[in-house]
Order: sequence, then C-alpha cells, then structure tokens
Amino acid sequence: MQPDLSYIAILGAGESGTGAAVLAKSRGAQVWLSDAGRIQDTYRAVLEQHGIGFEEGGHTEEKIWAADVIVKSPGIPDKAPIVQRLREAGKQIVSEIEFGSWFTDARIVALTGSNGKTTTTSLVWHLLHTAGYDVALGGNIGQSFAYLVATTRPAWYVLEVSSFQLDDIQRFRPDVSVLLNITPDHLDRYQYNLDLYAAAKFRIAENQTPADVFIYCQDDPGIMSRLGAYPVLAQRQGFALAAGPDTRAWLEDGMIVADGEALLPFGETQLMGRHNQLNTLSAVLAARACGVPAEAIREGLRTFRPIEHRLEPVTTAGGVLYINDSKATNVDSVFFALEGMTRPVIWLAGGVDKGNDYTVLQPLVRDKVKAIVTLGPDTDKFYRDFDKPVTPTMHMTEAVAAAVRLATPGDVVLLSPACASFDLFRNYEDRGRQFKDAVMKTVQHIHP
Repeated sequence: MQPDLSYIAILGAGESGTGAAVLAKSRGAQVWLSDAGRIQDTYRAVLEQHGIGFEEGGHTEEKIWAADVIVKSPGIPDKAPIVQRLREAGKQIVSEIEFGSWFTDARIVALTGSNGKTTTTSLVWHLLHTAGYDVALGGNIGQSFAYLVATTRPAWYVLEVSSFQLDDIQRFRPDVSVLLNITPDHLDRYQYNLDLYAAAKFRIAENQTPADVFIYCQDDPGIMSRLGAYPVLAQRQGFALAAGPDTRAWLEDGMIVADGEALLPFGETQLMGRHNQLNTLSAVLAARACGVPAEAIREGLRTFRPIEHRLEPVTTAGGVLYINDSKATNVDSVFFALEGMTRPVIWLAGGVDKGNDYTVLQPLVRDKVKAIVTLGPDTDKFYRDFDKPVTPTMHMTEAVAAAVRLATPGDVVLLSPACASFDLFRNYEDRGRQFKDAVMKTVQHIHP
C-alpha cells in the first residue's frame, strides 16, 4: 500500500537528498529538506530552482516529525540522534533508491559489492547502450536514482547501489541484481560486524521474485559462505574464472564464455586484472539477462573504456606504460591492481594512512614491484613492510619524476596509493588528474 505522500521530509542535501527532494516536488508533494551541515552551493542552487524549502546547520524537528515519509540520505548513519528518535517514534524512513522506485515502472539493473561497482555498472550501461537500449546510468555513480526518475523516462535504469542505500529499502526490486563481492568495508556503520555488512549487501535481492535474476560471484568466499542464509527467490546465475557446477559465465583459455557460448577473448577488451575479468563476466550475464544479443555484447566489450582513476592507462612513452589507479584508496584495491600487472612495476603509493595492514601485499610486491615511490609523510610502513627501495616525495611532480628515472623500457609506473588523498590533494580525482598532468608534461619533455 502506497503511503500518503502529501508531505515529504528529506534528511541530507547531497546528491541523494537533493534528488529525492526534486522528485517529491515534481510529484506534487510539499517538501522540506534539512541538513545538519552546510549545503553545497551546487545543491543549494537546485533546491532554489525548484522552490524547495530547506534548512542547514541543524534540524527543525517539528517540520520533520510532521512528514508522512522521511527520506534519509545514505551518508547519515542510523546512530545519528535524530534518526534514532524518528525510529523510536515509528516514523517511516526510507532510502532514496526506495523512494525513487515508487515512481517508475522502468526495468532496473542494480549492482553492488565492496569493490568494482563503478566499473561494472558503467560496463553494463555501455553494453545496453551499445545494443540500442533506452537506458540511463545513475545511483551511487553520477546522478541519483531519484533525480533521474524526476527528470527522465527511459525504459531501463542501470544503478550502482551501496550498502548504505540498501539499508533503508522496503520494496525496491531490481529485475536484475548483481552482487560482485563482499570484503570488509565501512564496518564502523555495521557495529564492526562483517555479517551485518554482508546482510546489507544481500538486501539487493530480498524483494526479487522468480521472474527476476540474481547474479553473484562464485569465486568470492564472502558471498559463497553466506549464500544459503538468505532466501533468494530470483533465478541464480553464478560467474567465476573457471567453469564449475552451475557456473553461467567463466573464462576458458582467456576467452569470455557465457552459457557455453564463446564471446570474446578478454585480451581484446581495454580492461586489465583478475578483478576486471570477474567484473566483465558479471556484466556479460547482466546484459544477457536483459536480452542483449551476443554480437552487441562483443561490440560493447571491445569499445568500453576504463573509468577514470580506475586502472586507467594514461600513456606509453619510452617503452614504459603509465597507469592511473588513484581510486585505489584501500589495500584490497591495490592487491587487485598489482595482481593484474604483467610488467615490472614502479609503484607510486602513500598519502594519509588509514591504519592499513600492508602485509597482505608482501608476496605481490616481492614478485612484481621493482621500486616504491611514496607520496606524503606517512612512509614508515613502506620501509618496514617491503624489502624494496623506497623513494619518498612530497609532491606529485617530484613523485612522477622519480618514477620516470627508476623505470626502464618494459616497466609500468602504477599510481595505486592504498591511502586517502587529503594531505596533498582535494580528493582522489584531483590526485589522479595531477598524476596524469605530471606524466604527460614529464614524458613529453623526455620523449618529445
């Protein structure tokens, strides 16, 4: 039963909250948006453009309590005092993706996982778009689902969704869901309990019916150890690097195979690394579940380009390949990056240490890394944990210059930091773009 939607309160004015406010306003509701912090100028302008009432720097609780439904932005934890009081009062609190799903009959492909969501979501969208589908891309990437529902009318939505967004769903039901992997992340939001975090991820399938499809990684122990604990009613389709019982997509001598049909050698894609092999297999299954024909999938796989800052090739100069993996802000991401390298590596790493345990990287660093160039002041662990020469630097231009000096033809210079960026850069995007700029200026000077 649809709740009364005459008055909607929104908590949080980021991408999700602003999108939900625009959607509610577009459907004739009275809307009040409340943010405990400062609202960014870009979102303030959207709210003012649509005539949406808002406040910042605190909450006027009587205006929130009066709402029929409260849409909570994913960045607000359940332990926030206002959320706790609302729940104790029995108020209906939903996530933005739940709210958006109330106002569209379009078909939905939703993807989640600890790693690889953005690349895989973008690849699924690209495969459908290449095949001529009327499809929009959003969710935790680009524009929020609610904003897309307010402003577009496609036949399909392809959505990246996070555990935070899934926490507050009620009826959100994708036609095709994809669960890529489950590894420890954001555990501070889940009482430092991996099972609670995993349960949030599995919610992507909790409302699916036998007419829907649930795609999951059979090589991921975090998924496979819990698969039997959740009543998934959708058709289960597993993917893995090697064929096994009930595997629907796999690699065979480097060939992408789905349902026994050879599609394309993985080497003909622009992606690299074991984790991207798995991401690609999941995307292929998702596209097939949407009815995309094999030839369109082949064309889409050939033409897809890596997402910026995610194992993004920058250039090759003097026989050295330069790769921007600035999004790799944790050890798991660096593990995947190093695992996929087939050349000797000059590794650019470091930044603000988040309590990382680098020991899991020791075998890969021993076998694949020639030298380490660090960025920022937190260098002690690199000297302690790795028996490789370490060159400390404090600026991107200095780091790239050091890497260029250390590299020889046949090497790869890999920016894969394993750390936050906030000591030297605004964010990981700024770090990645500074790396690309420094690489191009340096190599053009050396190899004009």
